[in-house]
Amino acid sequence: LPMAFRDVNARRHIGLQQLSSLASAGRTLLGPMKSCKFIVDESTNQSTLICSAVRLIESLDLTSAAGQLLNETIQAQNKEFKTGMSTLLFLTGAWSSAVLECLQQNVPVSAIVSVMSEGLNSCCDRVQCLQVSIHDVNKELCSSSVGPNAFTSKTCQIGRDSLPNPQSFLYFQKDISVPEEVIPINSCSHQEDDCNFNKCLVSPLAGFGSVTSLAQPAGDKSTSVISGSGVVMSSCNKQKLTYSRYFSTLGESHFSSQQGSFQGYLSGQSADPCECYGLGHLAMTLSHGNQTSMKLLQSIVAYQQERAECSGSSQFKIAEIVTCCLLGLPESYSGISPGFVTLVSPEQATVLQYFEDKALRILLMDGDLTERYRHLGFNRPCNVRTILEHPSLQEGRAGDLWLSSTLDILTSFEVNLVLVKGNVCENLMERCIANSILVIGSVTGDVLSAFGEVTSSQPVTYLTQLNAACVGSGAQVELWKACDGRAMDLGELVPVRIKAQGIPLLTAVLTTTVASKMQLIEDQFWTLVHRLHHALNDKKVFLGGGAVELLCLSHIQMLAEQPLQPGNKDAVKEFHNPWLAASATEYKSVVLQALASGWKQYLSVVMCNTAKAASELEACTSVDHHLKKAADCGSPSAYILKEFRRGDLLRGGSGPFADHREGLKVYDNVTAKTEAWRRALDLVLLVLQTDAEIITGPKRNQLLNSHVSSEFMFL
Repeated sequence: LPMAFRDVNARRHIGLQQLSSLASAGRTLLGPMKSCKFIVDESTNQSTLICSAVRLIESLDLTSAAGQLLNETIQAQNKEFKTGMSTLLFLTGAWSSAVLECLQQNVPVSAIVSVMSEGLNSCCDRVQCLQVSIHDVNKELCSSSVGPNAFTSKTCQIGRDSLPNPQSFLYFQKDISVPEEVIPINSCSHQEDDCNFNKCLVSPLAGFGSVTSLAQPAGDKSTSVISGSGVVMSSCNKQKLTYSRYFSTLGESHFSSQQGSFQGYLSGQSADPCECYGLGHLAMTLSHGNQTSMKLLQSIVAYQQERAECSGSSQFKIAEIVTCCLLGLPESYSGISPGFVTLVSPEQATVLQYFEDKALRILLMDGDLTERYRHLGFNRPCNVRTILEHPSLQEGRAGDLWLSSTLDILTSFEVNLVLVKGNVCENLMERCIANSILVIGSVTGDVLSAFGEVTSSQPVTYLTQLNAACVGSGAQVELWKACDGRAMDLGELVPVRIKAQGIPLLTAVLTTTVASKMQLIEDQFWTLVHRLHHALNDKKVFLGGGAVELLCLSHIQMLAEQPLQPGNKDAVKEFHNPWLAASATEYKSVVLQALASGWKQYLSVVMCNTAKAASELEACTSVDHHLKKAADCGSPSAYILKEFRRGDLLRGGSGPFADHREGLKVYDNVTAKTEAWRRALDLVLLVLQTDAEIITGPKRNQLLNSHVSSEFMFL
């Protein structure tokens, strides 16, 4: 019977095998040093460059039920957090393989489900000791001191709107050995080992051929600038780090929302300097080596902080951030522009010559600007018979009538600019261009709201609702200019910038000359933005660099080594079956070891991907070494915290930065990480139990008469 049972196990649970196979394709996407992949379509020979679990799953042809469930799970994680998808994908595959191993050892399904669920819940409770409040993180980052010899290189000043070449950060990124987000701990109560963490907070540009320009706030005599050092010294002997590429030592900078020039952020002192500088530093610890996105986000944070000083608020507002992707420009042209930057056709761009230095009347529409558009919930009259659903607007009197009436409404209210949330009729677009009216479609709701607040414009659904009170004023449109001051014409599309007095909107202009990298760069930017957003919402972060996973591994091994208690009354009560309760206790160690194997594989793969180990065998040896030392210490959490502060956590003997003892500290999101764990395990257990309900084959009667028959539902 055991052989028959194993034979059935081998033939069923195809879903778990499919999950494991699909997840194996994303091993190189784990950790900060991700390796890009090309997804090739065999039918067309076209390829797509991907560097995230979301794009990987979207690009694959998922025909199986397990594949569809995996896709839905990853999409749900992406929709809610925009981070943690690679962790979810990897752990899904690792735990699927671990569950299959348990089945090969004849472990009952009920025992696997119960013990794994309880083990994960126990781990989530255990790792709470590695959470750090944002306040403590900001306090430590702001009081940190920079080691002058952390990185040495010649420095030079870069332009006001330029970004360093991402390739210059290649080796800098390799020094970050964290698979997930991480954040520093308050070091005020610790000794010199804890202070070593602060030495790594040197400007990323300082050692790689370019340095962020610095500017002394106007009228602030208590602050002095050390040229070329990347550090601003204050009278209280605290070193402030400035990351904005918009600072310039050539002259005093100031903030000007009217002109829309991004000329500097710090024109005064914040009541709490930790709040002023901490978010930019927090973004660095969450960047996981993505220097380009980090610089953009730090500029956004500084810009928002400058605007918020007058109101006393330092809240990071993700709704005020949009992106514009420009293909054809070098990546050094990426930057932040106040206002709304978007792409228009060359024909639309010709209208801008009439708008120079002119305050425009603006109209906002929260639907489509087409003849047949109806709002959600619109009910057509029951006594109307439809003869033709989609009449051509190029032919027929009805279409011409709608175009004419629409244009008459716009001209009668002297509207110059129309922002539409949905689609725009092409024929109407052409007529508007001929009448010097700029119409831009596919504008997000956040952009409409931002312009509505500063121009006093009220969104309308249909033009027939338009009245004088709905039309705003004060908007301006101009060609977007690159860092060298030149307007760009990218051929098929022209970037333009729409601004208004006091608008809080910021556009991250992302540029590249490689078409296949455009989506990748945008995804990386939004991932970092959402990491900071969720960190502030959680008001706490996890220690990164594998600290949380290592503690989970240590905790699970401790639980697995606990003595068996077959007579556990709680287990009997839960399972309502003495045999099931006994089996859960009997197989507890095996199942917990399977659960722990997922995190061990996770740490090993991350160490290999970040060049901290030459092979997975070497990585596993390093992990085992830390586990042994943690067990000998008596308090695994205290040992992990100590190693994290020293920068020695999971640092292998290989890699280009093996000699640096001051590794960059990183932090992870709390909710996003734990939800990725739960979603991965829930998916594996769902597929396990679904497959277990369907059994086919000649051994059905033997199983029906066996002691394991109560586990299954026979159809």
